[in-house]
Amino acid sequence: MIYLFNEILYKPLFSVLFFLSNNLGDAGLAIIFLTIFVRLVLFPIFYKGAKDQAIMQLLSPKIKEIQNKHKDNKGEQGKALMDLYREHKVNPLSGFLLILIQLPILIALYKIFSALPGSLNTNFLGIIDLNKENLIIIGLAAIAQYFQGKLSIVKNEKSLKDLTAVERMGRQMVYFGPILTIIFLYTLPAAVGLYWLTTSVFSVIQQIVINKRLQVSDEKLIEIDKELHHKN
Repeated sequence: MIYLFNEILYKPLFSVLFFLSNNLGDAGLAIIFLTIFVRLVLFPIFYKGAKDQAIMQLLSPKIKEIQNKHKDNKGEQGKALMDLYREHKVNPLSGFLLILIQLPILIALYKIFSALPGSLNTNFLGIIDLNKENLIIIGLAAIAQYFQGKLSIVKNEKSLKDLTAVERMGRQMVYFGPILTIIFLYTLPAAVGLYWLTTSVFSVIQQIVINKRLQVSDEKLIEIDKELHHKN
């Protein structure tokens, strides 16, 4: 597994970063371009995952209704939930799959950034040492993380008491996400923080694009929303 990880992810990504750094003359810019490249490659997966999560948020009242109706029969509950997911063509594990796909890439990038001091000039724009912590990059990454979380929440008219546990957790993560970002990046090199900042900004732009596409072209979301409001 380690051999495959090194050959498929670590070495190719490191080679691309080294090439970009030599041609751009700036390791920071190389990190930004490499991060954007990785996110563009993964965009179709992120789009499907974000779309499924948006639909799942709108379906949460139905999910809660099914769970209450079949609370004494887990078999019937599971069957009813799977029928609901199939009807609306969503994968309830999409969020987990996104994490699973990203994890080896994140590990590879972290190893690459940790190896920067011995192989590349670690100055970014001539003012930031990517080998040391940088509070400005950490702060910007936390702000970007906040807006990313805010944009991922589907707007609805439900009061706080009417939200499901999953919806409450999603809204809480809008604020916990930036805090966790600060804690995670506080003792790490600015190279990691720059990657985190870049991928968060990309996620913000990506979420804006996804939200517009869902509102304009995805009639399924509109149908679900109207159906839920009609029942309420």
